[in-house]
Amino acid sequence: MPDWKSIFIESAAAIEDKWDELRFNFTKKLGLNDPVQIVPYRTYGTATRLYIKGRVLEDKKISGAGNKDTLLNNLLNMYKRFESDEVPGARLKIILGAQEYEVTTDKEGYFVLNLSPITPLVNQHLWHPVILELLNAPIPFEAGLQVNAEVMIPPLDAEYGIISDIDDTIIKTGATNLLAMSRATFLNNARTRLPFAGVAEFYKALQLGRNGKRNNPFFYVSSSPWNLYDLLKDFLDLNGIAPGPLLLRDFGLEHEAVTGNGHMGHKLKEIKQIMEAYPHLQFVLIGDSGQEDPVIYREVVRQFPGRILAIYIRDVALPERRKLAVDVSESLREDKIEMIVVDNTVEAAKHAAQNGLIFTEAIPAIEQEKKEDKGQAPGKEDAVVISQHS
Repeated sequence: MPDWKSIFIESAAAIEDKWDELRFNFTKKLGLNDPVQIVPYRTYGTATRLYIKGRVLEDKKISGAGNKDTLLNNLLNMYKRFESDEVPGARLKIILGAQEYEVTTDKEGYFVLNLSPITPLVNQHLWHPVILELLNAPIPFEAGLQVNAEVMIPPLDAEYGIISDIDDTIIKTGATNLLAMSRATFLNNARTRLPFAGVAEFYKALQLGRNGKRNNPFFYVSSSPWNLYDLLKDFLDLNGIAPGPLLLRDFGLEHEAVTGNGHMGHKLKEIKQIMEAYPHLQFVLIGDSGQEDPVIYREVVRQFPGRILAIYIRDVALPERRKLAVDVSESLREDKIEMIVVDNTVEAAKHAAQNGLIFTEAIPAIEQEKKEDKGQAPGKEDAVVISQHS
């Protein structure tokens, strides 16, 4: 029996590709293209292996986030993000110290470079700079256009890594409610979107660890589309939340047709790649009960025994989702892994301190930030640990 869903998605993807090709050729012929920009993504690597990714797009002049931006400003910027004009077939040079490499963008404007093995890098800091230069493009561009990319290379003395979700884990999104999520996403910007209280200080404490070197690597795995990359990166930076690679998802029709990769499949794939890239590291996993994080993290525990130190799940106050998270937590008893379902950041931090992941002295700063954070939800001052076991 024909798989009509797959046939429909593949047909729609083909139509989308043809439309993109016609639009690109039409604007190119009439000279209507916007200036070209290189959008580098924060990525990760090791001393002998680098993963570099980014995109070449026409510059829609998305304005920087301001506290006084109107809803119309935010909506217009969001429209520009999703109505992106890709630059296919652009050729770039990647400069890594004395080494140079070339890549070409695909039809969606993406470029990816996996380098392994490479001349071992001496990296005394968590982030390693890489220069990206545009060599050629099918539309006019500024000669010598360069940008700096950041590749995170965890040092060998890092204590552990942290893999965190974004929506409803560090940023208030309402992902379980389509209307609330749409309002938070489309009508706000990086300055007006609200972090959960105490997250920045808690993540700083985790990055600091117990060796005091602030070199524990963070990875953010989300099912948000790559179109939101600049907004999410700016949100982390503006709120002082530990920087890390943002591993997002392509929502293109062809991507869905080829991979069939939904929310769970995308996040599990990205987490597995991180775990495999750093076999010597253990990890802390942070997510929320709103979607599938508890189930995904349980699968990670089973596939990588002995690699997970703790799991923190933020309760989104939906009874059926809470029950699922608690059930998953109970099922992890046999794996001797604690999945802690918490009401707020302070409780997660206290557990982390009790288990030697962060300094106890970091707790007051997290509590103070929780009090000072704007948008503190009423009724959340007293933490409730829903499930905790040893």
